[in-house]
Amino acid sequence: MNLNNLIQPIASFLNCSTPNEWIAAAIQPENLDVLLIDHMICELKAAQTAMWLMRKYAVDKASGDQLLAWLSPYENFIYKREGRLEDLRDLKGISKKLVIRPDSKYGQDLVDKMVMLIREELHHFYQVLEIMEEKGVDYKSITPGRYAKGMMRHVKTHEPDTLIDKLICGAYIEARSCERFAKLAPHVDKRLGDFYVSLLRSEARHFQDYLVLAEEIAGHDISERIAYFGHVEAELISTPDSDFKFHSGLPVFKV
Repeated sequence: MNLNNLIQPIASFLNCSTPNEWIAAAIQPENLDVLLIDHMICELKAAQTAMWLMRKYAVDKASGDQLLAWLSPYENFIYKREGRLEDLRDLKGISKKLVIRPDSKYGQDLVDKMVMLIREELHHFYQVLEIMEEKGVDYKSITPGRYAKGMMRHVKTHEPDTLIDKLICGAYIEARSCERFAKLAPHVDKRLGDFYVSLLRSEARHFQDYLVLAEEIAGHDISERIAYFGHVEAELISTPDSDFKFHSGLPVFKV
């Protein structure tokens, strides 16, 4: 599919474009380490979020334990410095064969979409690590940016609105990631640019998967809530932000 066809629905969904000042900061050599490390963490967190949604809302305990086991080699590699990079190449055991809890209201569709998302995000996590190794970028702990927390603080605290809001937030986070892949690709070296284009091709539908789930679970029009989070997200992206990250806002430092 033509890249313009992929990015057009994403650009229409988002309420603002990434500021040119962020692109200028992101392509500075001194920011490459943080850009790659934070991107890698984002891929892992996307997989963790999908796992959390399934464990909380859909699957039985045994399946929940299976999900934890799927992610543990990736988490251990980062958080405990255990294992080898090559051990993360193959996504062994990750499938949709999970048992839905009898009392779950959300069922197989949530599991199907989230398992596919986990598979893709963990594969991309491995790919970012591979590029970091090629470029001599060592993993180091970094503080989280304001973006995800800034979105989540607006999530309602009663169900099913909590789940609906979290799915809407997931849609915006996925869409913004893809928009930034497209924005960055022409300005970085070919290896990284080709990688960002491949991610855009792979992840362009993720935001729609989240929205479809949110609409199905709500059972009513949620366009007002989607618009609300669109304004929240755009403010985080377009207002001054002193902490450069993959999803940070308008840089207030010199580039």
